[in-house]
Amino acid sequence: MIAALEAQRAGLFQRQHILPNLIAGVVVGIVALPLAMAFAIASGAKPEQGIYTALIAGIVVGLCGGSRVQIAGPTGAFIVILAAITAQHGIVGLEIATMMAGVILLLMGLAKLGGVIKFIPAPVIVGFTAGIGVIIWTGQWPAFLGIPNPNAAHFHQKVWLMLNSLPELHVATTALASLGLALLLITPKIPYLKKLPAPLIAMSVVTVIQAIWHFDGVATIGSAFGGIPQGLPQLAWPDVTMDRVITLIGPAFTIAMLGAIESLLSAVVADGMAGTRHDSNQELIGQGLANMVIPLFGGFAATGAIARTATNIRNGGNSPLSSVVHALVLVLILLFLAPLAASIPLAVLAAILFVVAWNMSEVKHFYYMATHAPRADVAILFITFLLTVFADLVVAVNIGVILATMHFLRRMAMSVEVGPQDEKELAMDLLSQGMVELPKGVLVYAIEGPFFFGAVENFQRVLHDTHTDPKVLIIRLQRVPFMDMTGLQTLDEVIAELQKRGVVVILCEANRKVSEKLSRSGVLDTLKTENLVPTFAAALSRADALLHQSQQ
Repeated sequence: MIAALEAQRAGLFQRQHILPNLIAGVVVGIVALPLAMAFAIASGAKPEQGIYTALIAGIVVGLCGGSRVQIAGPTGAFIVILAAITAQHGIVGLEIATMMAGVILLLMGLAKLGGVIKFIPAPVIVGFTAGIGVIIWTGQWPAFLGIPNPNAAHFHQKVWLMLNSLPELHVATTALASLGLALLLITPKIPYLKKLPAPLIAMSVVTVIQAIWHFDGVATIGSAFGGIPQGLPQLAWPDVTMDRVITLIGPAFTIAMLGAIESLLSAVVADGMAGTRHDSNQELIGQGLANMVIPLFGGFAATGAIARTATNIRNGGNSPLSSVVHALVLVLILLFLAPLAASIPLAVLAAILFVVAWNMSEVKHFYYMATHAPRADVAILFITFLLTVFADLVVAVNIGVILATMHFLRRMAMSVEVGPQDEKELAMDLLSQGMVELPKGVLVYAIEGPFFFGAVENFQRVLHDTHTDPKVLIIRLQRVPFMDMTGLQTLDEVIAELQKRGVVVILCEANRKVSEKLSRSGVLDTLKTENLVPTFAAALSRADALLHQSQQ
């Protein structure tokens, strides 16, 4: 109940805030109805299961999440993943995967991994989101055009089969879908209608037309699913077996990761609109709890919904009350209006998903990134996008993140500088010691940047290019923020090799963490503890003492 408690402490349950949240909740509940049904059908579930999902998620995430204005429910981003799970494992498999994803999200929140999700690069997020949009759009062609569903495994095969089926399109279905799409696009621009949810207007108008004229061959919720049961969902435990749990680990992890990304993106957008500040870890906990509970009532995966959250804020919602009211609106619809849903044509729900797909794709943002981002980021953007469309979302995200990480490491390695310092660079340091030049036989090298596995080759190459061995080599570590095990191991090997050639190595100016790592890794055993000194002045004094010893 964290979000509710924070809202209480902020005084958002006082009388002056009640009415705006009630209004916002009613509006969002009306907006959520057609979206929940459309997302459910596209995911391979029944329309009522989408409503159950929005209902439970609205209450649990609203009260237990990390943002007091977040509206959770089924979203378009999940369609691709959930449809694949349903096709392979059935609805029971989808429910079990959702529960497992909830456990993963809960553990991520408790482990305070909310901030880690923010490290997924923008080209990867934009790429797979645009790819999902394309898949949703093409996936709704059969319902929009009244053509057969393609029986194919791969994207290009499905598109080719659907293009070949275009001569068979159903005129009435296509006309109703086109009318719904036109209403979705036009009504937000009409002054007196723009305050009403466009999906509700489109769904209502098209449904009334179909209910009056009863066009033959137009698929409706009634003809496809037998309508929506009147009443609340019943508590039922899914048939969980160990075999199913093991089989669904991968899909559950995918749901959890995508749910985490979507919910935290939605929370960030909400912060910008409402001037709030969300708790990433608590948001994951709230999402986890919701996804653990939803399957018990026949629902499936839910996450933060950006469009519904934005609608909530625009209509005055500023506390979890609006999210709870939105859920109660869905309850009232299930109790009193469910029989009316039987006449809703699937074509108008496809039209709604056309608009959702367009909004998800963020074409302008995709184009801007493709034309303004660095070439490596553009490559990652298109690779992630194409893999999402033609291969698999999981493969796309994994490869996108790996490529982005490799590019980052390459840039980090290139930023690490290793090189000698001459008297001009050391003038001030030498002057402070009453010196104008380095003692004969002393060479100074500096490492600038993190000394990790990516920078090791540069370090080895620079030292290898030293044509004559000095008697003493001072390595300055002042600008080394950290070292990893590869860097420590390489440094140890270089020190040992130089010592075999009669060169004494002195390390200086290491920070506390680097010094501790040098000690724990065993580098000091090779170096000798007295050759690790805190300052450059101490390194010069140590070098001078060693030179005098060698002359005696």
